[in-house]
Amino acid sequence: MPWITNVLVVANVTATSPELMAALSTKARSGPVRFRLVIPSSPTGGRQVAEQQLADTLERLRSAGLDVEGTVGSIDPIVAISDEWDPQRYDEVILSTLPMGVSRWLHAGLPERVQRLTGASVTHIVSHPAKPSPQGGPGPEHPKLGVMSPLSVLGWGRPRDP
Repeated sequence: MPWITNVLVVANVTATSPELMAALSTKARSGPVRFRLVIPSSPTGGRQVAEQQLADTLERLRSAGLDVEGTVGSIDPIVAISDEWDPQRYDEVILSTLPMGVSRWLHAGLPERVQRLTGASVTHIVSHPAKPSPQGGPGPEHPKLGVMSPLSVLGWGRPRDP
């Protein structure tokens, strides 16, 4: 029976990013692997938003052929990880964050803190947030201003033509 690597994956807004999907797919091609995704609760939408995000993400990862389960954790990612971490259950951690300029997790030193907490190998994936699709269509209509247009003041005080 081959050894199955068990990987704890922690992500929030980057859970379905192409960068994380590629890293998990690469890991899966290297040998038998099981993933456990932890999505910390959303600071803006709470647990309900995080649960919907988890369901959507699990569906997407499974459709990519990955063996993955998941859970919603505490709003604090280090608490969510420590609640889930078991050195007898997991071999490594994959942590997905936004880039340094926008990531609160990186400003808090999360990759280093997770490494100290778990003692396991931590792979940090920098993921970029999905760009919203542009809303096509014509721009808003501007009202017709009639006689008093914004430039009509330029003619004030000028003699009128006879």
